[in-house]
Amino acid sequence: MSDDQYFRLSAEAVTPLRHALPAVAAQTVEAITQGVPAYAEAFSGTLGPRIEKAVQAALGTFLNLVSRPARAAQGSPLTPALEAAYALGRGEARNGRSLDALLAAYRLGARVAWRELAAISVRGGEDSVTIAHFAELVFAYIDELSAASVAGHADELATSGRARRRHLELLAQALLAGESEHLAIAAADRAEWAPPQTLTAVLVPEPAARAALELLDARTLQAAEGGPEETSVLLVPDAHGVSRAHLMRLLAGRGAVVGPSRPWLRVRESLARAVRTARFAPGDGAAAVDTEDHLVSLVLNADPQALADLREKALAPLAGERAPTAAKLAETLRGWLLHHGRRDEVAAALFVHPQTVRYRMTRVRELYGDRLRDPQWLLLLTVALA
Repeated sequence: MSDDQYFRLSAEAVTPLRHALPAVAAQTVEAITQGVPAYAEAFSGTLGPRIEKAVQAALGTFLNLVSRPARAAQGSPLTPALEAAYALGRGEARNGRSLDALLAAYRLGARVAWRELAAISVRGGEDSVTIAHFAELVFAYIDELSAASVAGHADELATSGRARRRHLELLAQALLAGESEHLAIAAADRAEWAPPQTLTAVLVPEPAARAALELLDARTLQAAEGGPEETSVLLVPDAHGVSRAHLMRLLAGRGAVVGPSRPWLRVRESLARAVRTARFAPGDGAAAVDTEDHLVSLVLNADPQALADLREKALAPLAGERAPTAAKLAETLRGWLLHHGRRDEVAAALFVHPQTVRYRMTRVRELYGDRLRDPQWLLLLTVALA
């Protein structure tokens, strides 16, 4: 409702209302103090007189509206009141309060103010039609103030939310860049983020990142960069110990790769391991890939060229055999090492007859000779065939 749409009251009707404003404002504040617990402390403390003056000013603005000549000079008396209500809504958001208490205060304040102002109008001899219009205008005015506060609250949340999200992104980047403890703690303070004991890096395909975030600890950080392309990096707080199994269950079916838990300032180590694991164990999507299940492969793949040289040395005795035969002998030797020479277990693992294992191992012993009794060679073969 614009100020031009407000029903006009005569000067004679408004004058007694103006005289009563201080008393009406005091009664309104008292009613809000008693009826809205969230404001009881603020209204009854040192802010009480200031709030009372603000209520009186808002009621004065309303009386200016309803007594303003229809063709008054430009400049709406409603504008300052709406701006104040907007600022009030933003302030409530900055203080971490919802709008419930503020809107309740508006409603209660409107009822009390209307009751007192209407009583004055009745005593002044105003007719019922005028008083009915007056009631309509009071509540329309409060509705406009409420709407302005709602807008201010929403805008503040949007602004502060964007700012905090940016601070959280910068914190994640600082951690993954390995910034110093001093800088990381400063970034956490700016983001209003309480550091956990540990962080666990999780790689998730970008399409699944939002859904995964909704399932995880609210303190989970998301890094814009750091992982493979088309992958989001999530840093999950305190997912160590027994909590890790719960994390793995939450991430099942989302194509996630979960790094080890590390002290929060060392989370880049967790990410590095997750990235390395993702290269050779992408998973099937049904279960999250746990890097703890791939430690041997991680060690073996730490230096691919060294592993290739080691395998070449360890399998050199098989070099004279035909390729298919050499592959079968190497496979049997691997089973023999893993099952400590128990022929039946090797046969079961390879889906062959025990006699086949016996035949192949006879050939392997011919090729390797005493090296199969040398601990160093057994270690070399175990690593090469792992």
